[in-house]
Amino acid sequence: MSGYILCQNKKAERPYYIENISTNIYTIEELCYFLFHNLYLVDQTVINEGLCTWIQKELELPKLAAKLRPHLGKFSGAEEILYPIFKEINYLTYEELKVLNGMIRKLDGEPLAVREKKKGDALVENGMYVKAIRTYQRLLERDDLEVAQEGLAGTVYHNLGCAYSYLFQMEKAVDCFWKAYEEKRDDHALKVYLLAYRSIRTPIEYESRISELNVGEEVGKDIREALDRFAKRPEKQVYSQHVDHTLENLIRDYHRSTGS
Repeated sequence: MSGYILCQNKKAERPYYIENISTNIYTIEELCYFLFHNLYLVDQTVINEGLCTWIQKELELPKLAAKLRPHLGKFSGAEEILYPIFKEINYLTYEELKVLNGMIRKLDGEPLAVREKKKGDALVENGMYVKAIRTYQRLLERDDLEVAQEGLAGTVYHNLGCAYSYLFQMEKAVDCFWKAYEEKRDDHALKVYLLAYRSIRTPIEYESRISELNVGEEVGKDIREALDRFAKRPEKQVYSQHVDHTLENLIRDYHRSTGS
C-alpha cells in the first residue's frame, strides 16, 4: 500500500468493531489494511456473520457478503475469505499479492504453537498488552513448545516479559526474563534479565546479583556501557527509574535483530 488509497466505497454509519485490537473500522479499505497487516490476528472474532452483515448493510456490498457467508466457520484458505475482500476494490498490487501469498504459505506451514506465539507478538505490536499476555500464558501451559520449534519456550517467556514491561509490571517482567534466560542460556537473555533486575533493585542488590550469578566480564561490560550511554544523554542520569528505558531499547533491538 504505497501512497494514499482513496476510499472507493461508502463509509459506514456504524463501524465494525475488531475485538482483537479494540478498534472500529468504517470502510472496506480499513478492513483490507487490517487483514493484510495483521494476518495472525485474523480469526473467527473477525471473520463471522457480524462482518458479513456489516459488509452487506453498512457498506452496501451484498454480493461480497454472499461470497463470504458459505465459508464462515471454515476459515483455512485465503482464496475463500481474504481474496474476495481484497479483489472487491483491487486493493493489492501484483507485487503485494505475491507477498500475501508468501505470508499465507508460511502461516499454513507453521505449527499451531508458533502461530499462537506470533498472534501474541501481533497483539503487542498493536499495543494490546493484556491480550498478548493471556495469549503467551496459554502457550506456556502447553507441553509441546520445544517440539513445535526449538527455543520457543524461551522466546515466549522473553516476549511475555516484554509485554509486562510495557505495562510497567517490572516484577513480573523480571521473573519472565529470568525464565527466558534459564531456557536460552545465552548472553543476550542474561543482559535483558540483569537490566530489568537493575530497574527495580538498588545498586547494592544489583551488584550482589551480578556476583551471585558469576557474570562474565564481557557481559558486565556490555551492561555498564549500555547504562553509560544512557547516562550521557543530555539532562538525564541513570537512576533506577530510567533503567527501564535502556531495557526497552535493548528489547526492541532484540526483536529487530532476531524476529522473535
